[in-house]
Amino acid sequence: MSGLPLQNASPSSAVSQVSLITTSGQESKPKKKICCACPETKKLRDECIVEHGEAACAKWIDAHRQCLRAEGFNI
Repeated sequence: MSGLPLQNASPSSAVSQVSLITTSGQESKPKKKICCACPETKKLRDECIVEHGEAACAKWIDAHRQCLRAEGFNI
């Protein structure tokens, strides 16, 4: 049982590891509301859907989704 990494770790090092995990998780949160993110791809997607229908606009829909993911949204 002496091979477990937590037995040799000090409490302060365990706390710093937890705070690093928490901090890095908070940085990936979106900084904007989803309605305000990616206005360029949103406009192209919406115009295409109005003019050609959703089935014909998969390229623009996917481009908008990729942009939203890059902004930190989980869609």
